[in-house]
Amino acid sequence: MEFKLLGRTGERIPVIGMGTYALGNATGDKRREEIAALQRGIDLGIKFIDTAEVYGHGRSEALVGQAIANRRDEVFLATKVSPEHFGYDDVIQSCEASIQRLGVKFVDLYQLHWPSSRIPIQQTMRAMEELVATGKTRYVGVSNFSVEQTMEAQESLPRSELVSNQVRYSLTSRSIETDLLPYCDKEKLTVIAYSPLDTGSIPKDRIPKDMLEKYEMTAAQLMLNWVTYPEPVVTIPKAGQISHVEENATSVDIRISDKDYKILSRRFE
Repeated sequence: MEFKLLGRTGERIPVIGMGTYALGNATGDKRREEIAALQRGIDLGIKFIDTAEVYGHGRSEALVGQAIANRRDEVFLATKVSPEHFGYDDVIQSCEASIQRLGVKFVDLYQLHWPSSRIPIQQTMRAMEELVATGKTRYVGVSNFSVEQTMEAQESLPRSELVSNQVRYSLTSRSIETDLLPYCDKEKLTVIAYSPLDTGSIPKDRIPKDMLEKYEMTAAQLMLNWVTYPEPVVTIPKAGQISHVEENATSVDIRISDKDYKILSRRFE
């Protein structure tokens, strides 16, 4: 597995992580399959798991907690707080509730899930700094923030440093290339790309077959290879099935050439 630095921290995280959106709602065999998929991912080196309090109203975090029981030290664990909980006390309580559902003592990365127009970012970030100071989280991140919102978030952290921005990014969803991706690259902020496979709608008919044959990759693997090609970007494809996790795990074993990266980029402009 390839690793990249998280922001300016010196922490190295896997380029391919595991997203858990829509996981945790199932019961019986399906639930066991989801847990097994996460555990298989850890075995294969995909030791970065991302979840959120809003996913299944906490059920996703509970599922992740089951999957990483007795394996906490192996995993870089990230979760997110929802905008309706951005008040100072609510942030603290939400983090503590997430930690309890996950069955851990702390999370590695705590992120603001979406910007809020109702609660001042200064109040929210004051709570985030308190969580860092008390050891409830190691790092602070944001999600779905614009350049301006990211800058304001960083300015509201006098004692800490913003390390990441989690945003939608794929071959078919590239709006961040205009300003956010260059900004994060310049400021050494990690971009955590979600929905890198276009929520499963992989455009196989648009991906050059000769490129798939050249690198002996599936269309999904080539898309993951492409999306993590820029230096600041790591990604978190959904990890609901063992077969998908195994496919994802080898997607960056070989890197596509700069020439092919540009060809693929132009194909989807």
